[in-house]
Amino acid sequence: MSAESHPTLPPVRLHSEAELARDALGAPLFARAVRLARWAGPGTRVGVGGELDAEQLPGAAAHLGLDGDDEDAPGYASQAWRVAVDTGLVDVTEPEEDAEGGAEGDGGDAGAGEEPYGTAAPGEDLALVTGGTPGDVLALWRAALETVLADAAVPDLEDLVDALDAGGEIDFDRLDWNPGREADALDAVLANLYLLTVSGTGGVDRPIPLPVLAASMVVPDGMGEPSDAVLEQVSDAMMRLDDQFRQLEPIGLVEFRPVDEELMAQADEDAPRGGREDDDDVSRYGMVRLTPLGLYGVRARMLEAGVAAPAVGELAGKGADALLDVVASYPEHAAQAEIEQWMAGRDLPAAVAELLAAARGDDEGGPLRRLRCQQALAPAGPEAEPAVRSVLDDAELGGLARVWLAEHGVADVPPPAPEMVFWLTVDTIAAQLAADGETEELPLLMETLTAHHAGFFDQVWRVEHPSTVQVLEAMGRLHPDRKTAKEARKAAFKARSRRP
Repeated sequence: MSAESHPTLPPVRLHSEAELARDALGAPLFARAVRLARWAGPGTRVGVGGELDAEQLPGAAAHLGLDGDDEDAPGYASQAWRVAVDTGLVDVTEPEEDAEGGAEGDGGDAGAGEEPYGTAAPGEDLALVTGGTPGDVLALWRAALETVLADAAVPDLEDLVDALDAGGEIDFDRLDWNPGREADALDAVLANLYLLTVSGTGGVDRPIPLPVLAASMVVPDGMGEPSDAVLEQVSDAMMRLDDQFRQLEPIGLVEFRPVDEELMAQADEDAPRGGREDDDDVSRYGMVRLTPLGLYGVRARMLEAGVAAPAVGELAGKGADALLDVVASYPEHAAQAEIEQWMAGRDLPAAVAELLAAARGDDEGGPLRRLRCQQALAPAGPEAEPAVRSVLDDAELGGLARVWLAEHGVADVPPPAPEMVFWLTVDTIAAQLAADGETEELPLLMETLTAHHAGFFDQVWRVEHPSTVQVLEAMGRLHPDRKTAKEARKAAFKARSRRP
């Protein structure tokens, strides 16, 4: 996964390792691999690649409880065996051929003309399934995931058959398949799915329509109405993703609703478009979401690739200065979740005092730090009052303190000086601009903050705040009252003229 593709991501709220380990053990494919590892013994025969002997696949499938009449049962058993071998749940001794073509070693009793075979036995890592830590189980599951991802990046059987040459060999030029490229493409899909997930609620509540995910991989940024050629690419990408997610679901990475078979049969239908209003229609084109285990797995792979993929709770042991600096760039819901984790278990008065001290500063990030500090203090109870009162005379924090005290019904709060009111107004709007940009709600906030101050723009341009000019220029563009907006533009000009 490319660190350049997603240099910084919103934080994700992960389940505990114990919960994730239970999910891993319950993933159908991983559970089958564990069962086959326990089944392996002296009579188990494997081929030169460690694969289970074809004659033993029906027995393995039966041990897994797979329907013997299901033509796919041997394939499921073979896949589970491969996962068991690749994760170290099974140790195999592959066959070795002697000069006469027979087999050497304990498992090599094949006669002339017969294929040699090796043996298999439960591996040392199998004990970790029941006797290891949750982290041990997750490490095994991640190894299993790598096997499944490698399989999912391989072209489907139909494409492979079409690429066979006259000699029965695969013509890779005709197939146009590059293993590295396909693996990178699947990584990019999972990274986009992760981004779409954590950019929503930071959880896994919202499934992503397959057309939306496919379009995110194909449609160039800034493109308006996609051309027919682009829509055809989206449709092709959807079919590829449909096949891949079918393979990834049994390992517990995703929950997946495949593309409706009837739609797949309608070859002459227009390429599906994402964003239909009818949810039932959209769901027919496939829906996918990362499970909690999937979020953990994709994030772990992104971290290994050097991508900054934070998780809620990582800042709990840091100081308030580090907390406010980091959560300043988080969406509000994610910042609140991180702040709650940071506050939990701390002495409240001391934590409040530390937060207030960290919120100071006349640098560019100061307004957003103070906004997050205010967000952190909002749920605090009466124990926070002494620390909040202690900054009433602070030029940068006095306004914030008065807001908190007023919202908590505290009496005897001294009124702020006019200079503090103007400074707080600039700081508040600057924080909102830094947090969310020029949103639809911002003009209403501007109107509310300026409505009760006669001659507001005659005074505010003198405010010694690093964002005064930026805020006044934004008010000149966004304030809903045209006359007031004009006054803001004049004030911005005056504020710019004061700068050296």
